[in-house]
Amino acid sequence: MAERVRVLLSEEEVDARIKEIGEQISRDYAGKQVHLLCVLKGGSFFMCELAKRITVPVSLDFMSVSSYGSSTKSSGVVKIVKDLDEPLKDKDVIIVEDIVDSGRTLSYLMEMMRDRGPRSLKLCTLLDKPERRVVDVKVDYTGFQIPDEFVVGYGLDYDQRYRNLPYIGVVEFDG
Repeated sequence: MAERVRVLLSEEEVDARIKEIGEQISRDYAGKQVHLLCVLKGGSFFMCELAKRITVPVSLDFMSVSSYGSSTKSSGVVKIVKDLDEPLKDKDVIIVEDIVDSGRTLSYLMEMMRDRGPRSLKLCTLLDKPERRVVDVKVDYTGFQIPDEFVVGYGLDYDQRYRNLPYIGVVEFDG
């Protein structure tokens, strides 16, 4: 089955929105340090660009979870592939994710992180698909709400391909 990628959000649109989110986080955390927790692999592109646009002190950590495998739909089974390197106790933490879809993964992750004692815990996502939500998850910072299409680029992949696209595209399958 052949596929092609149609542009949904241009590189310029994505860049402008990340700048706005960085400014909002900088205002919200004025006088504090924020600890960004990146959900790998897809979130890394977004988190790096976001961190550059936050003006308060920033620390970073990374976690890898899996719920997709090589499918285009979440399996609902969350597997921790790589845990954090540092404790979250008394930190102002923002989980940075590439996309919130069903909400299963993020709901599980938010609960797990709350148990680690951060001073505050918020969620930031580049993309949100609210119509796909099966578990209620509060997203504090959202780049874009998008329709229920399978998207790639800016860190999001289809079977490990297309992560490096500088825009958000929709995978369309032929035949």
